Amino acid sequence: MAEAGAAKLHAIMVQFLFQGHITPFSHLALALASKGCTVTYVQTEFQHYQMKSTAASAHHHQLSNEEAVDLFFPGARESGLDIRYTTISDGFPLDFDRDLNFPEFYESILRDFPARVDELVGKIVESDRSLTPFLVADATYLWPPAVANKYNMVHVAFWTSTALHLSLGYHFELFKEKGQLLSSGQDMDHIDVPGVRRSNVEDFIKYDTTGEDPQMPLPVYENMMKARREIRKADFILCNTVEELESEAVLGLKQTLPTYAIGPTNFFANSDKVTSICSLQSETDCTKWLNSKPAGSVLYISFGSLAQADKQLVWEIACGLLIARVNFVWVLPLELLNSSDETNVLPPGFMANTEDNGLIIPWCNQRAVLSNPAIGGFLTHCGWNSLLESIWYGVPVICHPFFTDQPFNRNMVVDDWKVGINLCEKEPISKERVAETINSLMSGTASGNLIKQNMKKMSKIVHDAVAKDGSSTRNLDQFLKDLKTKICTGSEDTSVSC
Repeated sequence: MAEAGAAKLHAIMVQFLFQGHITPFSHLALALASKGCTVTYVQTEFQHYQMKSTAASAHHHQLSNEEAVDLFFPGARESGLDIRYTTISDGFPLDFDRDLNFPEFYESILRDFPARVDELVGKIVESDRSLTPFLVADATYLWPPAVANKYNMVHVAFWTSTALHLSLGYHFELFKEKGQLLSSGQDMDHIDVPGVRRSNVEDFIKYDTTGEDPQMPLPVYENMMKARREIRKADFILCNTVEELESEAVLGLKQTLPTYAIGPTNFFANSDKVTSICSLQSETDCTKWLNSKPAGSVLYISFGSLAQADKQLVWEIACGLLIARVNFVWVLPLELLNSSDETNVLPPGFMANTEDNGLIIPWCNQRAVLSNPAIGGFLTHCGWNSLLESIWYGVPVICHPFFTDQPFNRNMVVDDWKVGINLCEKEPISKERVAETINSLMSGTASGNLIKQNMKKMSKIVHDAVAKDGSSTRNLDQFLKDLKTKICTGSEDTSVSC
């Protein structure tokens, strides 16, 4: 490996392009830096521009490395963390609409972005030969094995979702290679995924192996399938989960892949002293409004940055809120709606009828909202970041998943951990059922109280995992120990320290 005798490890970190990947990735950077690693954090120029624009202390000039670190990782340098920062072009000008032209944008990312990363990584490696570099790349990318091999680096893949979904995807790609998975309609009794129960296997065959989900563009689906197969080429896999939450799935993965459960990275090292700016959108501060409401009385509603709620779903939820008469904060970005008639998204008079008990906003700091004592429940799409944050703050959830890992996350929340309930058991969604579900969780029913008790227990498990002697802390330490061993293998100089 390159410069095996160097005195310090250097993590070159390249995140994926979506909002949901930025949060866990940036906090992993903080965790590695807190363990003594030098970190070079790579951001696309567009993401850099978006985040700089939304930061409270927006800078309008070209930022130096130190200014960028201070802006995006506040408190890091003051705490002695060696985090460096650089940007890379995604191939398009800043004013190019990546959402409107997503197929063109994503095709370019698959085709042209790897060469840009290759060139940048080479420059980073050459910039400081006193360090021993290793590559930490989002597991969604296909290029990392080749780039790591070219520069003689260890390749660490970071999987930002659950061990369950990684195991399902990885094993099904193996089954297809072996000719054991021919079509979604065949008898699958012979298909067994270590650590995964039969119902999840059947759901995966039904929902996640066809490429026909209208909410997921085909190129994204195809890339995801390839990434699940290519992940076996990584030297190490870091998974943003907690061993105690997914013990069987993690154990099943470890049988074939060098997996370390190190989550939730969002709440790892020095989180009270050092943080990261993760949002690509401007955030509305709800603190004053929330502080005016009784403890546990507010339902928080958000479907994340990618899930597309259609007009009918928004309408039924709005009508359900009117019936339930519960306090709520609703993240409702109009540009994500599958409707061109945006003026009629909400029922007539909705804003006037809820002006005292409701707040509709385009985006917010979700951790700030969930940590507020006024929050008593979370209606969520079951994105993994959202669920980890909800568990951390002990907020029970109402589940309405859309695609990819979300239905399987819902299965764990509702069936395994019993810390949430389904918005509606069957389609179509109705306002009456929405109101009934909200009241079941928010109005002190026996079932709702049991869910809240279970969530408190789950929250303690997650807090314990990232404590000094917790499972995720131990796993991160073990990963770094194994990483140094691999780097030093074959070298007489074993002075690498981290």
